[in-house]
Amino acid sequence: MTDDDLTVGGRVLPITRWGTPVMHAKTRPVETFDDELRTLVRDMFATMEAASGVGLAATQVGLDLAVFVYDCPDEAEVRHVGVVCNPVVELPEGKDRNLDAIDEGCLSFPGGYQELARPDHAICRGQDVDGNPVEIHGDGLLARCLQHETDHLNGIVFGDRLSARGRKKLRQQHDDLAERYPDDWPVSPRRGPAPEAEEDEL
Repeated sequence: MTDDDLTVGGRVLPITRWGTPVMHAKTRPVETFDDELRTLVRDMFATMEAASGVGLAATQVGLDLAVFVYDCPDEAEVRHVGVVCNPVVELPEGKDRNLDAIDEGCLSFPGGYQELARPDHAICRGQDVDGNPVEIHGDGLLARCLQHETDHLNGIVFGDRLSARGRKKLRQQHDDLAERYPDDWPVSPRRGPAPEAEEDEL
């Protein structure tokens, strides 16, 4: 079964918010590659699309399972779509390490964006829904997505990587827009206009 088969036919789930315990704990590895996993992945793709995101981890739909999906452009604006189970990210070191500082957002903390420097290249290795090895080389937004989603599966939200001042500003942005996002968003649509950078939420 290809990743393309998994991008349709799912149901939209509520997105879990920061502060929920599952968002802040390391996930269980995927050990069973079956129809239940495929159903979850379809639901995650449907949820990500409904929320206009570019990546979504299982913790963001309330499950402590090491899997994420993505539909994200790279630096050249080439679209990449897929799923990774049990991801491990490798980042460049030394003279090969270049940081890219841009605004980052998270579907689980909607409305808030803060600048965060991350390496501009990343390699993510894991397994597909059938348990076969996968390896994704990412640059630009795709590199950020691979890091952000793998962080989620290790119990890290991007706010954990901000300074205290950055976290305070992020919280204020989120709180100012919180009433636009129903508790079961994106099952229920957002109220009011979309944030300009919404397409880059992870």
